[in-house]
Amino acid sequence: MTDLVIRPLRAGEEDLFFELADPALVGMAWTGRDYRELLSRHEYRPEWTWVAQRGDRVVARAAWWGGPDDADPINLDWYDFDSDHEAAVALLRGAPFTAEYCLVLPPRWRDDPVVAVEAEARLSAAREAGMRPLVERIRFRWTPADGLPARPTRLEYRPCDDDAMLDAIRRVHVGTLDAHVRDQTAREGAEAAAREELEILKWFPGPREWWRLAYTPAGALAGLTVPSRNYAVPVIGLIGVVPELRGHGYGYDLLAEATHMLAEEGAEEVVGETDFGNTPMAAAFHKAGYPVVQERVFMKW
Repeated sequence: MTDLVIRPLRAGEEDLFFELADPALVGMAWTGRDYRELLSRHEYRPEWTWVAQRGDRVVARAAWWGGPDDADPINLDWYDFDSDHEAAVALLRGAPFTAEYCLVLPPRWRDDPVVAVEAEARLSAAREAGMRPLVERIRFRWTPADGLPARPTRLEYRPCDDDAMLDAIRRVHVGTLDAHVRDQTAREGAEAAAREELEILKWFPGPREWWRLAYTPAGALAGLTVPSRNYAVPVIGLIGVVPELRGHGYGYDLLAEATHMLAEEGAEEVVGETDFGNTPMAAAFHKAGYPVVQERVFMKW
């Protein structure tokens, strides 16, 4: 067998990324994402895009994504290969990145045997390379055609500074169902997890002025809602309810408020996500009229 060469792209080699034949059933190819467009926006970069070659033939490819100002990639979200499983594993082991792998999938992907085979091939290669499953998530997407959700008036919403938001994050993290938060809390402690959450919210390019804390009529903190934007679309950045007030449907209230705020800013779509295990939040998205558009599997080193 021809020796395997694993390397990043060099500037001007972008066409090499597309030499790999892929049915585009899963991953970013399935979504129709334009690699070249994001490359021009500095969200993909040649040095973050790696290929495995046998001779002149590309047998595996991987592209790590990050914000245009990020020094390091945030996640691996484009990972494809032909029948050369060995090359696919070697590619992940050979690249110098430790960011999570996010595999984007159609809804109910396990129900389609052809799609499931494509997905499992990638997950299997990532596991063999040394990664482990972290969580599966549901992605929702609202558009004006879905109609605005009813906007409850049970809570009062107030802008906040970073210190107040950090304190609210600390409180809503207690007993959270979010797997990323639970994982980081187990590794680094609750304070580190809360501060990292705040840094993620500040990383979003959406206006800081949109952040809101929510209070009951008696003045008690009920939770937080962060309508925002990522580098492509308006998003629900974070929603959380304090432990003592869970079970009253406030997650829906917070989501509806964020949706209305973004709609008032002219949003033509709003994207949000939650873990499969976070059934209360998933129920809130469904109640608010957000259709499911993707499922996502996250793996980490």
